Amino acid sequence: METLANLESFVRSAETGSFSSAARRLALTPAAVSRNVAQLERNLGVRLFQRSTRGLTLSEAGARFLQSVQGGLDSIQGAIADITVNAGQPAGVLKLSTSQALGMDYLLPLMPAFLARYPAVTPDWFFDNRPLDLIAGGFDAAIGGGFDLPPGMVARELAPVHVIAAASPAFLRGKRLPKDPAGLGEFDGVAMRSPLNSRVRTLIMRNGKGVEMAAVQKPVMLFNDPDAVCHAALLGVGIGLVGVLHALPHLRSGALVRLLPDWHGDVGPLSLYFASQKLLPGKTRAFVDFVTEAFREQKLAHQLSAVNLPE
Repeated sequence: METLANLESFVRSAETGSFSSAARRLALTPAAVSRNVAQLERNLGVRLFQRSTRGLTLSEAGARFLQSVQGGLDSIQGAIADITVNAGQPAGVLKLSTSQALGMDYLLPLMPAFLARYPAVTPDWFFDNRPLDLIAGGFDAAIGGGFDLPPGMVARELAPVHVIAAASPAFLRGKRLPKDPAGLGEFDGVAMRSPLNSRVRTLIMRNGKGVEMAAVQKPVMLFNDPDAVCHAALLGVGIGLVGVLHALPHLRSGALVRLLPDWHGDVGPLSLYFASQKLLPGKTRAFVDFVTEAFREQKLAHQLSAVNLPE
């Protein structure tokens, strides 16, 4: 009978494509994972992986074996995780990746209540706007948009990520306002570069009738950080294409004015990313459920929708 450690080392190595990534996920050394897989291969009498300098590739026999055992392993791990959660309070360091603006303005205010409920959990936050390899980075969870979902990871949608045209009242004073996204090109603009490839992002905006149009910008400044775009717009540098989650407090205070109120861009959902629910440790399950419920109770998805912003 094969040990659970050998089977888990094989399945996680197949999911991540390397012994090193599997080791980070299992809190083992790469050598230990490699030994476990090698022992499994010896016991079964077949080669499960083709090994190369580029990583691991499942053999034909390995692919068949993975399909046979993966579901059963998840069920066993789920039962272990469930009994662990129910046996005691969630505990441990919770490693999270999120953007600074989202973390500071929307997540951090939730933490006093979270820590009061789960005092044995220590949140360890990393602020980064770039999508990351959560498994390779050893993260328990991430909140953001645009993450690729490797095997074993899931996403729970929290809110839309809508982008609007906004500027400061001082910048707009005495100017004739644009009528559509193409008209933005007549004004100084603050543009966003992709944090992945540094290309200037072209945003397609849509109005209430479903008409789509590219937002034309005349950049006088470029940033790779959406929070910086918002701050530059606040300072009167130009019109920015600003995410609602960044702009909302400034729209409420009057420090920013929304232009083209019938138009917005949709760049995908804001999601909470984490490992397959069957494998969640107690600390991660508690965080996922807490944040999801807080977004629902505070109706943040409704608030962050450009369609629901006040005129």
